[in-house]
Amino acid sequence: MELTSHNLKSNVKDALGNEQLQKALSNVPKGFIDKRAKAAAALDEFEELRDKGREIKDHTLANLDLYLEAYEQKVIENGGHVHWAKTADDARRIALEICQKHNAKTVTKGKSMITEEVELNEHLLENGIEPVETDLGEYIIQLRNEKPSHIIAPAIHLNQGQIEEDFRRVHTHLEEDRDMSEPETLLAEAREVLRKRYFEADVGFTGANFLVAETGSSVIVTNEGNGDLTQTLGKVHVVMASIEKVVPTLADCSQILRILARSATGQDMSVYTTFSTGPKREKDPDGPKEYHVILLDNGRSDMLGTEFEEMLRCIRCGACINHCPVYHSIGGHAYGSIYPGPMGSVLTPSLAGVEKAGTLPNASTFCGRCESVCPMRIPLPKMMRHWREKEFEQHLQPKAARYGLAIWAYFAKRPKLYRALVSFAMPALSVLGGTRKRISSLPLASGWTKHRELPAPEGRTFMQAWDQREALKQEAN
Repeated sequence: MELTSHNLKSNVKDALGNEQLQKALSNVPKGFIDKRAKAAAALDEFEELRDKGREIKDHTLANLDLYLEAYEQKVIENGGHVHWAKTADDARRIALEICQKHNAKTVTKGKSMITEEVELNEHLLENGIEPVETDLGEYIIQLRNEKPSHIIAPAIHLNQGQIEEDFRRVHTHLEEDRDMSEPETLLAEAREVLRKRYFEADVGFTGANFLVAETGSSVIVTNEGNGDLTQTLGKVHVVMASIEKVVPTLADCSQILRILARSATGQDMSVYTTFSTGPKREKDPDGPKEYHVILLDNGRSDMLGTEFEEMLRCIRCGACINHCPVYHSIGGHAYGSIYPGPMGSVLTPSLAGVEKAGTLPNASTFCGRCESVCPMRIPLPKMMRHWREKEFEQHLQPKAARYGLAIWAYFAKRPKLYRALVSFAMPALSVLGGTRKRISSLPLASGWTKHRELPAPEGRTFMQAWDQREALKQEAN
């Protein structure tokens, strides 16, 4: 993955100062939070399904090698091919070899975070093959040469005016007086252009929400018909998925599907839930002549048996991102990673290393909303804290932060000295707060007070208040 997470601080500054972005981000809580809450409340067994989903994924991860082997065997029995990719380089190489074998000049792609992770588009272009994104959001950001800013709504950082401008810039056939001011007109224009590309493509790439070991099926969940067209109209269908997407049975898959769309978009089910099991059979009216699955590891097997294994339960619903106050303020691109928000703050350091992405776990208030809405009950705050600890242990934090913690630790280990210092500081800060009891400027804390006020203390420390209360109790007795 191409990372700019080391620029998190400057990325955040740019995002906070971008008026257009801030306006677009205001739609995130409006578009997701209430819908998810209503969908969950309408399903009596929603919490029970969350528990069951966690159990299914934990069982699968504990026996991942066995289920992957079973899945591979079923794919082969169904006439498909399975390719194992240890690294992103391996995945790109295998994908290119399949395309070159069929002399592909154009390929269509359904929305896939895994192909974004391995930078497949860039690799295909470098080798003379044109990738065409067919998901509307992915198509829009491809026109802009951008990365997704959200794992299920990749163009959520844009407004209608920007999209219209990009369409008019690229779709040179558009008449100047054609009305493009409504979402429906933009959608119709994208559909008209993309329909032609499906028939031009020799190979279609999709990701997979699930891989079913029982049947050898790959499953995609979409709200557009592009996924189905991508995998059925080309001569070859290539599924690129990470190894943790496997589930044991169709029954297991169906149980998790009941909480996936509800958690992601507030729908009971997505518009399309498509199961693909091998290439076209003799009596099938349509479908690909070849079916390939590229199984990507790229650091995931190293997470097994560690404090970050639970992250592999993630089903990419985006609920943690939709509810994250930090994401609401800075958007996805500020994270400098393909995976933004709380899930990205855990997953990206796991895949790329804490030395490259150690700043991301700090982009959290630890409010716990992410864990409370995660359909797989992933303890995201706990794992972000583990990454913060590793960042500190490896001296990767800025010197000012390390020295500040060291000074605090010095006093914290000496209770009498700590209490004496605090008993002096609290009244001073109380006076600094004035009649409003709010501190708008504080030395060594400008990063906080620049954007918000700090509540001033009442003038007493907790221990002083406690001692006073105990003294009053004794007098009363």
